[in-house]
Amino acid sequence: MTVPEPLPAIVLIGHGMVGQRYLEALAERGATRTHRITVLCEEPRPAYDRVHLTSYFSGSTPEDLSLTPAGFIEEHGIELRLDDPAEHVDTGARTVTSRSGQVFPYDVLVLATGSYPFVPPVPGKDAPGCFVYRTIEDLLAIEEYAKTRSSGAVVGGGLLGLEAAGALQGLGLATRIVEFAPRLMPVQVDEGGGAALLRTIESMGLTVHTGVGTQEVLTGEDGSVRGMSLSDGSTVDTELVVFSAGVRPRDQLARAAGLAVGERGGITVDARCRTSDPHVYAIGECAQAVDGRVYGLVAPGYEMAETAAEDLLGREKEFTGADLSTKLKLLGVDVASFGDAHGAAEGSLDVVWSDSRSGVYKKLVVSADGILLGGVLVGDADSYGLLRPLTGSVPPVAPEQLVLPAGVGAPVALGPSALPDTAVICSCHNVTKKAITACATLPEVKKCTKAGTGCGSCLKVIGQLLPAAADKGLCGCFPYTRAELYEIVRTRRLVSYREILDGHGRAEARGGEGCEVCKPAVGSIIASLAPTLGASGYVLDGEQAALQDTNDHFLANLQRNGSYSVVPRIPGGEITPDKLIVIGEVARDFGLYTKITGGQRIDLFGASVDQLPKIWARLVEAGFESGHAYGKALRTVKSCVGQTWCRYGVQDSVRMAIDLELRYRGLRAPHKLKSAVSGCARECAEAQSKDFGVIATASGWNLYVGGNGGATPRHADLLAQDLSDAELVRLIDRFLMFYIRTADRLERTSTWLDRLEGGLDHLRDVVVHDSLGLCAELEALMADHVAHYRDEWAETLSDPDRLRRFVSFVNAPGAPDPTVKFVPERDQVKPDLAVLTIGGPAR
Repeated sequence: MTVPEPLPAIVLIGHGMVGQRYLEALAERGATRTHRITVLCEEPRPAYDRVHLTSYFSGSTPEDLSLTPAGFIEEHGIELRLDDPAEHVDTGARTVTSRSGQVFPYDVLVLATGSYPFVPPVPGKDAPGCFVYRTIEDLLAIEEYAKTRSSGAVVGGGLLGLEAAGALQGLGLATRIVEFAPRLMPVQVDEGGGAALLRTIESMGLTVHTGVGTQEVLTGEDGSVRGMSLSDGSTVDTELVVFSAGVRPRDQLARAAGLAVGERGGITVDARCRTSDPHVYAIGECAQAVDGRVYGLVAPGYEMAETAAEDLLGREKEFTGADLSTKLKLLGVDVASFGDAHGAAEGSLDVVWSDSRSGVYKKLVVSADGILLGGVLVGDADSYGLLRPLTGSVPPVAPEQLVLPAGVGAPVALGPSALPDTAVICSCHNVTKKAITACATLPEVKKCTKAGTGCGSCLKVIGQLLPAAADKGLCGCFPYTRAELYEIVRTRRLVSYREILDGHGRAEARGGEGCEVCKPAVGSIIASLAPTLGASGYVLDGEQAALQDTNDHFLANLQRNGSYSVVPRIPGGEITPDKLIVIGEVARDFGLYTKITGGQRIDLFGASVDQLPKIWARLVEAGFESGHAYGKALRTVKSCVGQTWCRYGVQDSVRMAIDLELRYRGLRAPHKLKSAVSGCARECAEAQSKDFGVIATASGWNLYVGGNGGATPRHADLLAQDLSDAELVRLIDRFLMFYIRTADRLERTSTWLDRLEGGLDHLRDVVVHDSLGLCAELEALMADHVAHYRDEWAETLSDPDRLRRFVSFVNAPGAPDPTVKFVPERDQVKPDLAVLTIGGPAR
């Protein structure tokens, strides 16, 4: 019997972002079928997104940050050893020994060990309360320690330092930044950009010290941090210190193995990412590239991973250097730099626009003959996606026109169409305009090219390069989107579907009856604007009745056997014993099945149409009203018991939940709305899975938006933090009315936020900073809704004409539907449904 030859062995040391990209590159080239791959990972979890590490403090979980697709490791037969780092490399024997003591032979070794945080050698640096900011475990430790502290300091004002400062402030700590250089982000921005950034960050309540270093970390009697002494002789109080003073290549394994390293660190590699040993590659932050640089950005690391994978298979590809351009949002401030940002080229000229009032600074560096060499953008980096690909060429318009804001100087009509096909749009994955325009949709671009899946700064330009949909109309009856129809109805004050269809529908649809797509959509628009338009807010009045979805026809949820469910509103989930008894009595008297819902309400199933008004009458008399479980409207605002009862609570979450539910009850929207209020960071009400969720802090409330806990779960995003009661309500008012105004038909807030151009940043600009000047109008619309709210059940009961529709048979009022039957189960009832049999009677 012939023994098959063993597959060549690849050992990958390190499973960070670059390591995972290397595995994907091997898989894409079929190398996982021809090689045996072992990965030694120091951390207890697979590769995750370090670029967006700080989003953990905005609600992202470690699972959300994962970069390892489900099933990827198993599908490709990769042996991933977590929490088992390499400790020794023997290049002569070609083996790697891990911490567990196991020895792994290799044919090819790939070092992707990354970098480690540099901690200045100052006294006290190891005291309890000192941290670095590099891994998820670091963040978990900082979060836990900060719970009992009130102040923090970050040593280092670079990219990661500013993110760390934002995280500490978000944890409720009074935060300061200490930067040795004369300005923040000294590598990326120049003096003018640093000044603009400083003003904006100080306006956010952070204290910044520049041009000074940390001399010592001061400790108290218990040995923990209590302050820092600085190089200017001053001392500052702080209970927590985060060191973010740069990183160093992790080249210790390579040094010990005798591989060549650079004078200032980094494993030296050639253009194919091979080390001084031809069987060993080094990629990412641990490597010193052939141009003598160690690249700390993810995009060059990805390109090195691609290069090493290609060379393994004998293909030609070289890495000789990379673009260091970057665009980030730090503490809510857009910051970008590209090309020769500091004007180091001989004879270069600066074109600068600076507005200290708005915190905007823009500088372009050009050569004497007009070639764009680089630039710095602070406060407004929208043009980054177009300017960076133009670097190295003469822009089609004068450079001053590229930095002037709209309305100043001659208008500029410069778009992505001005870029050459060879322009690199996505620097993370080195994707050109030509590759992107070969695709038709954004999902296709991400799948085929990976563009847009890295830092995300290219998404806006990608969207502008893709072909627009041929017809964005709501349906065959209207050429307009739902958002456009909303504006037509609002501005022209239209209250009749017939008037809307005949005046604004497609020519072929005018005079017709409409369709099942547009009728409920237009009905919802009219209902949401009814108080402002002076129309009846009752959805079953006149023409409105014919526009509603099935559930709205009888103000109850239709169930599978033709019966209906009734859900009374229980604001905040709080209910008195007397009201609880009423619900029980109603369920008992009408023979209804009862179920406690996930939204902290009680659902009553099994009512016939003719029973609905009788059930409502009993409930309304006891002080209940419609819970709108049947409508595209606010459903519930859940709550935990908060500080009133819970020893961890920091605010009265029940009161806030009740206030919010009573304010937004009956609000008609493109889709259902769910909310929750948690009384502390333990998040017992699951607010981050709601359309809008509120979490209490020691200083007020944090507002999260765009969550979803359904078939496509999405963690909500942090919109604003430490809000007062009034500020919270005002922002929710604006958020909800902006969503209602701009969302598509049947679009949940989670999908809407993902689709919204500019995403969370644009939403924050609109509803927090009033960038479009809409906030007063949005607040007025919500005020109209609150002032004109009427309970639909009570409105129905008070009008005999409205009650006439609640019959099973129009020609036989009072006669029950004989097909609606029930059988007993677990001391309650369930639908008696006929069993469909095939090929003969059931046996």
